[in-house]
Amino acid sequence: MLKIFSVKQVPVLSWSSSTPYTLRPRLPTFFYLTLGLMLFGLGESLLIASGAGVSPWTVLAQGVASKTDWSIGFVTMLVSFAVLLLWIPLRQKPGMGTILNALIIAFMIDFSLVLLPYPETLFWQLLQVAAGVLVIGIASGIYLTANLGAGPRDGLMTGLQAKTGLPIATIRVAIEITVVSIGWYLGGVVGIGTLVFAFGVGPCVAIGILLVRKFL
Repeated sequence: MLKIFSVKQVPVLSWSSSTPYTLRPRLPTFFYLTLGLMLFGLGESLLIASGAGVSPWTVLAQGVASKTDWSIGFVTMLVSFAVLLLWIPLRQKPGMGTILNALIIAFMIDFSLVLLPYPETLFWQLLQVAAGVLVIGIASGIYLTANLGAGPRDGLMTGLQAKTGLPIATIRVAIEITVVSIGWYLGGVVGIGTLVFAFGVGPCVAIGILLVRKFL
């Protein structure tokens, strides 16, 4: 259990790119990047479809979407590009993975929402929330190790970790709590699933990194 909170960096694996800024990655590198991003989008959709509350970033997207006619996926993409502006003071640089993160996750959210179940009982809703958070954690472990540039949100996380020296799990929880507060103020829906995500995603990202490092 304590190992989860000791994770402070993303490991370098056999498929990891030697540079995050290459435009011609190896096929395995591109495959794991794409796989991780698709799973991340699926995890987000699991939370949305559960009806028990969405992730803090999606609460923010809902808040913006509620004032427009745009889909949640499209607003998620817009938020992703907006977050990139916060990279400037952290001196973070985007890569291919950064841009694909914003595009693939947004597409997967809108695509998978029409395919997923929408449970009506609290037990199955919470079970789907737990599955979504775990999938997002594992997905993060996969695509981050590709080293083709962190996604907008994870780049913010790793940038703050580098500045503060705090564990990744601690940084991620702090970010999620801040974002959900803004999203709720704008009109996004907050539920039990939102709390589960806010406090569980940091450890799940660390678990994802540990699992990928050990088994892949």
